[in-house]
Amino acid sequence: MKKFFLLLAAVLLSFGGFAQKVKVKTKGAAAATVAAQRWTPEKAWAWYRGRPWMSGANFIPSTAINQLEMWQAATFDPTTIDRELGWAQSIGFNTMRVFLHSLAYQQDPEGFKKRVDQYLGLADKHGIGTILVFFDDCWNKDPKIGQQPAPKTGVHNSGWMQDPGEPNSRDSATFVKLKPYVQDVITRFKNDKRVILWDLYNEPGNSGKLTTSLPLVRNVFAWARAVNPDQPLTIGLWAWDYEALNSYQARNSDVITYHNYEDAPMHQRVIELLETHGRPLVCTEYMARTRNSRFATIMPLLKKQNVGAINWGLVDGKTNTKYQWDTPIADGSDPVEWFHEVFRKDGAPYRQDETDLIKKLNGK
Repeated sequence: MKKFFLLLAAVLLSFGGFAQKVKVKTKGAAAATVAAQRWTPEKAWAWYRGRPWMSGANFIPSTAINQLEMWQAATFDPTTIDRELGWAQSIGFNTMRVFLHSLAYQQDPEGFKKRVDQYLGLADKHGIGTILVFFDDCWNKDPKIGQQPAPKTGVHNSGWMQDPGEPNSRDSATFVKLKPYVQDVITRFKNDKRVILWDLYNEPGNSGKLTTSLPLVRNVFAWARAVNPDQPLTIGLWAWDYEALNSYQARNSDVITYHNYEDAPMHQRVIELLETHGRPLVCTEYMARTRNSRFATIMPLLKKQNVGAINWGLVDGKTNTKYQWDTPIADGSDPVEWFHEVFRKDGAPYRQDETDLIKKLNGK
């Protein structure tokens, strides 16, 4: 734990004087443009205070194993999406974080945007705003369009796909072709109040990629800034020993987002350190019961500290994220305690005491 906080403190200290020093520290014209257009802390706080306290989940319908199965025309499932967002609404959730995928766009750009618009309409019907996520370095490195694999029995997130995957995430000649995708989608929804935040890249450097993902991080910030949407931009902090990535992400995010699956004392310390940025904080991933990151301990902490609270998982489904990261159950039986998720497939709460607490914290 001591090493963890030394690493985190070192990264935070390396940010220097926040926006005042950004132009000196960034490299190249594109990076300078990113820094010049970053929201001021005052603008970020005005945006944050203009919304109710954010609470919600990372959302994928229970019928989809990954982002491609969610967004491809053949498997897009508005009926399930509508039903499950209704369950989220019933406990007062007002925000969902939703992953896109570039391959689904490339297969059918106009159809993809129409499906995103349809999703946003369903979410809005239930009083839910959406955080849209572009790229992702987690899990399977070779995404392919078309029929997606069946879940592996008892294995956490067995079919989730990186975007753009390997080696594309580190190949600038390849990933520059993603610029039209990012800019087209943001342009389509840049003034849409149903989109509340653009999360440009989930956990860059994961899956052993480390700083090889930094060029794509720099580019996606520049591509998004060029569109200049009404909504803020962010890339969340998640691994405190990735100093180069963390520094760039934090210096260029309008609001500070982060992931934390630790217990309450460690989570509290992370909040205190991240507050030194002087910007709103949103925790875009938390809640892993067997790691003692629980609704009962973490969600009240986030509410007290005025930090947005977006847990991983809503409904038990094909992602299998009720199973722990590294603890598969060969026969697919229920874990002794679910890792993630709030609801069973039929809409019954996994734990009634948890949903009662969530409703109370949301004033429902």
